[in-house]
Amino acid sequence: MKKAGLSWILIAVVLLAVGVIAEAQQPTKIPRIGYLTAGFPVGSDRNEAFRQGLRELGYVEGKNIVIEYRYAEGKFDRLPTLAAELVRLKVDVIVTAGGASTHPAKNATNTIPIVMTQDNDPVGNGFVISLARPGGNITGLSTLAPEISGKRLELLKEIVPRLSRVAVLGTSTQPGNAQSIKETELAARELGVKIQYLDVLGSKDVEPLFRAANTGRADALLVLTSPVFGTHRKQLLDLAVKNRLPVTYFRRDFVEDGGLMTYGVSFADLDRRAATYVDKILKGAKPAELPVEQPIKFEFIVNLKAAKQIGLTIPPNVLVRADKVIK
Repeated sequence: MKKAGLSWILIAVVLLAVGVIAEAQQPTKIPRIGYLTAGFPVGSDRNEAFRQGLRELGYVEGKNIVIEYRYAEGKFDRLPTLAAELVRLKVDVIVTAGGASTHPAKNATNTIPIVMTQDNDPVGNGFVISLARPGGNITGLSTLAPEISGKRLELLKEIVPRLSRVAVLGTSTQPGNAQSIKETELAARELGVKIQYLDVLGSKDVEPLFRAANTGRADALLVLTSPVFGTHRKQLLDLAVKNRLPVTYFRRDFVEDGGLMTYGVSFADLDRRAATYVDKILKGAKPAELPVEQPIKFEFIVNLKAAKQIGLTIPPNVLVRADKVIK
């Protein structure tokens, strides 16, 4: 009897050991992140900023995290299909590079967590109930800082002392556009500058708006956030030089590609911070309970080459305040 009892004990020990070994051999599930953007796969420092944020948190792409990139390459009608692909892949989190990609992601799923890298009006867009308590499967970061438009106008006044008329280019259907115009008008009254608002709803409006600005005798242009300008950046920059007009833009890539200047939110910083949301969600946090954060880093960039092209001299007291000067 004792031998039989010992045999059963040995069998139990062996089975337990086999179970432990089998469990140890089970591959660890690697989190899969979907990254959805209306942009292009090359030349994106924003993608790199997001990856940097992940690395800072201990994630190494291809080792303990996988990122499924989906690029619409400027073709917005492709975004719903790309979002559906990510849902079919059953990714753990979808990261969106802007409102244009957050909308189709929201329509594609109400269960997979979605992290916005930026949006100028998450509540107005219907992505979240409130910034403090999003309430659904979407959270992330907002660029909600309409007072920036007033600051841009102040800077234009400093580099063009005789500034009296400014054409403000925006898209009326863009959330946050109305608030940005209101802030610009407040600053314009204080500076004694007249505003001419030009609505840009599509690519066909880009060239005519310069004719309208010239007809209105605009001394400079202020460009508000708009997906139209994002996809027709080169055309906008070329027309600014052709018409010899000082222009301030809403994003640094316009200036790095030849535009005059920008003052605004650091989008790269928002992308880097988006990684913290991914990390929290992968560790069990619910998007509904993660507050949407607003920008904390801003940047002022000036392109002296662009200034020279239109015969403009940037005052030294403005240059010393720039975070970056392109020579």
